[in-house]
This record gives sequence, C-alpha cells and structure tokens, in this order.
Amino acid sequence: MRPTLRRLVAAVFVSGAALAQAAPFTPASDEEVVEKLPLATDAAAKRVEGLRRQLAARPGDAALRIEVARRYFELAMAQGDPRLVGYASAAIAPLAGAGPSDPAYWLVRGQLEQYSHQFTPALDSLAQAARLAPDLPDAPAWRAAIFMVQARYPEAAAECERLAPIADPLFATGCSAYVQAATGGLRPAYERLAAAVAAAPQASPELLVWEHTRLAEMAQRLGDTAAAEHHYKAALAQGVTDQFLLGAYADFLLDARRPAEVLKLLAGWERSDVLLLRLALAGKATGARQAADWADQLRDRFAAAALRGDRLHEQEAARFALDVEGQPARALQLAGSNYQVQKEPRDAWILLRAALAARQPQAARPALDWLAASRYEDPALQALATQLGTVR
Repeated sequence: MRPTLRRLVAAVFVSGAALAQAAPFTPASDEEVVEKLPLATDAAAKRVEGLRRQLAARPGDAALRIEVARRYFELAMAQGDPRLVGYASAAIAPLAGAGPSDPAYWLVRGQLEQYSHQFTPALDSLAQAARLAPDLPDAPAWRAAIFMVQARYPEAAAECERLAPIADPLFATGCSAYVQAATGGLRPAYERLAAAVAAAPQASPELLVWEHTRLAEMAQRLGDTAAAEHHYKAALAQGVTDQFLLGAYADFLLDARRPAEVLKLLAGWERSDVLLLRLALAGKATGARQAADWADQLRDRFAAAALRGDRLHEQEAARFALDVEGQPARALQLAGSNYQVQKEPRDAWILLRAALAARQPQAARPALDWLAASRYEDPALQALATQLGTVR
C-alpha cells in the first residue's frame, strides 16, 4: 500500500502555498540551462524521468501516462516543487476526453484537482475511482482529507469508516483519530493512535512519518511539548523526505523560540514555498544575512501569484504579511479570503491572529464560530479567541 494518508495531508498542507516560481521566463534556446534542480540526484526523480522517456516512445500507453503522473505527483508532495504537479497534469491531459475506466486515472485526477483547490470536482473524481475500485483505500482517504479541509467532519468520519475494512489497520486508525482529535476527542484520539503506532513497528516508514507527525501535533495541543518533540524526531528518524513534516517541525521550533534550529533544519529548501516562508521567519528572528533575500523571493512569488489571480497561496501570504511585512490589514484581507475556501485549524489560526492584530474582531467571526461548533481543542486558538473578546 502506498503511503497515501501521509501524502494526502501533505498535499493539503502544501497546496495552500503552491506558487509558481516568480515571473515567467522564456529561454533563448533549447540548449540554455534554466536551472539545475537538486532533483537530478534524487532516486525517485531519476525513476520518473526514466518512465517519462518511455512515455515519449509510447505516447499511446495510457497506463504508463497514469503512472508517470502518479509518480510526479508523489514527488511534488515530497519535494514541494509545484512544477512537478504541472508535469503530472500534462501527463494525463491526453486521457481526459476518453472517459477512462481505469480507477488510477480518476485517483490521480482527483489528487491534482484538490491540489488546485477544485474540491468539488476532486471529490467527484475520487468517488468515481471508488466506484471503479471499491477495495482501493486511496480514494476514501483522499476524500476524508478534503472533507477535513472543509471542516465537514461527519463526512470525513464516514470516509474513515469506509477505510476500515480495506486498509492497513494503522492507516484506518490514523484517519479516524485525526477526525476525533478535531471534534472534541483530543486526549482519547492521541492515546488510541499512540497505542496503535506502538503496536505496529513493522509499518512502512512513510506511514510512520504521517502517524508520528499527527501525534506530535496532538501532543503539542495537549501541552506536552516533550512528547511532541519526541514524535517529530521519531518521524524524522524514518529517513523519508517530507516537506509537510519539515514545515510542521519548523513551526514547532519557531513556537519554542528556537529559530536557529529552523535554519539548520531547512537549509537548501528555498525551492519549496512553504519551507521558504519558515526560513524567512527564522531568518528575521535570528537576523540571518539571508533573511532579506528570502523575504524578497517570497514577495516576488506572492506578487506573481496575485497577478495570475492565483488564490492558492493566501494562507501563507497572510502569515508573510503579518509576521514578516508587519501589515495586519493586508494579512486580514488574505486570511479572510483564504478562510472562504479552506477551514483547517491553521486557517483559523492565521485569521484569528490577523483580526487581533488589525483590531477587527468581527472579521474573525467565521473562525470563532468554527472553534465553538467543532469543539476543537487548542489552547493557542482559545487564547486568541479570548483576546479577541477584549478588543473594543
């Protein structure tokens, strides 16, 4: 089984900041080297490049097209390079008009649609994959993730129930615990998932990365920072490249006022917009000599995205405006727009912070309503809600 649950949440995490790289550039010739990618030395990248060459020789091979797209997408989730998502989309594009009966096509199509925040078509594509392959755990897992992003918890729980008879038990437990932890059952969810992880030492490294990362976040919300760090380090020890894990641990270190460790953790990750933001935050906190350059890079990428009408980046752009640029009004505008599309806890967090900084508590009402209705447990969010209640 592929590590889908980890990938799906990673996808949700990174898609919010899936920016193109600055302004368009056209090379003068096919021979001109535009950029030397670190992916050139990556084993997974080499494998997908080999498949791409095979596809060039056999363009009518639909199964190969789907496999190339799937591998590009998985690589994008690991590396945080949105160009790889473009390669995946291009690989399956010729199949769109044929109404493929291969569930793998609908699965990767749904993954790519959710990456672009086309959640309704993504849910439809994944439902089609599930109809064609009822025993395929990937489709309900991805649908659960999308419902979580939309704060549609009963529907997410239903998808997790569908996973139970067809997926690895740890995989299914992680899904249901994730929902439980978001709906008033944080402590029992943590204990249940921790026990499941302890009982499954044979689980794949990719799955253990996802489970330990979830446990780390839960432990942090429970106020147990030592346990949270233990889980983050257990995830890192799996030796799996995962930008979601790196971003989450970087945020943990920033919260703990350990920005110098963020610089070391994320060295060389400027190509990922999500991780570049953490570098910029850590650089500002430490006075690193690269701080201004990192901020300039992000500013250019956000500006280019805005020119394209691209709204995928708004959560990260709001955090950049608030914490790097010191522009609370701009941050609130971006956070409010983002919350219309995505309603995960981190979306609520930036909206609450921006509303507080801008002294506009009424703008935080959607997030405050979600916090009350969901019974989501997080002292940091509750503290922000309390502070907003005192603003006049």
